[in-house]
Amino acid sequence: MNNTWKANWEESRQHYLDWWNGTGLVISMWEHMEKEGEPHVEILPPQPAKDAEQYWFDPEWRAAHIHYRLSKSVLKADIPPVANTHLGPGSLAAILGAVLEGGEDAIWIRKPDNFNPEIQPDENNRYWLLHRDLLKACRELANDCYYVGMPDLVEGLDILASLKGTDETLMDLILDPDKTLEQLQRINDIYFQVFDRLYDIIRVGDEMAFCYFSLWAPGKVTKIQSDISVMISEEDFRKFAQPFFREQCKMIDYTLYHLDGVDAIRHLDAVLEIEELNAVQWTPGYGQPQGGNPRWYELYKRIKAAGKSVMPCWVTIDELKPLLDSVGPDGLNILMDFKTEKDVDMAMKIRETY
Repeated sequence: MNNTWKANWEESRQHYLDWWNGTGLVISMWEHMEKEGEPHVEILPPQPAKDAEQYWFDPEWRAAHIHYRLSKSVLKADIPPVANTHLGPGSLAAILGAVLEGGEDAIWIRKPDNFNPEIQPDENNRYWLLHRDLLKACRELANDCYYVGMPDLVEGLDILASLKGTDETLMDLILDPDKTLEQLQRINDIYFQVFDRLYDIIRVGDEMAFCYFSLWAPGKVTKIQSDISVMISEEDFRKFAQPFFREQCKMIDYTLYHLDGVDAIRHLDAVLEIEELNAVQWTPGYGQPQGGNPRWYELYKRIKAAGKSVMPCWVTIDELKPLLDSVGPDGLNILMDFKTEKDVDMAMKIRETY
């Protein structure tokens, strides 16, 4: 990106490349915060959104809002220049019939009134058109000053649960496993179709970014997950989740598994068995200490020992050095809990000692 607003992008780009290969250290954050001093460029803000519907679901307004916000964002350290175009975690479900509901600070996904067990995409689905039009609007404004992130489509069991309900999905693992496997394969097939079409809109050469966890890679990149896995056995995870993750990791160049909650740790072995998977992100969950706490050091070492890179999240400045000392800097992409631009500068000074 010759026009990028990130002055040290070439250096950060190499940090990401090294991290994907298990050797580098990335110091970043999720989302952005406002920078001190002058913006990267002077851009007029759009008029305030009339309501939540416009704030989230008006492609032109939202693209202008993202453009303005990024022009004033801190892009130091390895914070990537990425437009966050997310439409809720699991927006593939909306493309397949679920309903998006915009709230004050989040988008909620509501299951459809009538679930079609055959799971058929619709070219005229309003949320498919929204995904397409939002990314096109952002790409036009970006002009290679920043990347346009891939929305958090999600896949597999989590999407199935959004379409027909969590209880019914879990019951069908027992009562109708063959039909469930057919539906999961159908979701995976559609996932690749949607992903590739959106990738062709946002890619810069072959490079792209992904909204959640601020990912960048020199090829196709995605986050994979199964939050519903906290409710199923290790055996069912290997039957109903792992095969579809394997397929994704083979089809997409760079992949990060989102391990969410202490109850999901029992599936980590199955996750680490996926040879093509590059990295694992850890979210401790409600009521747990965040990613920089020493409680998780052994978890990170276990992931690294399996040949995967690691993404600890919401690490505070005072936790950074102890984490690096204990786990080692190689193969870590640390999403920091930065409060100010001075925090970013301090993290860079700590990094220099490694």
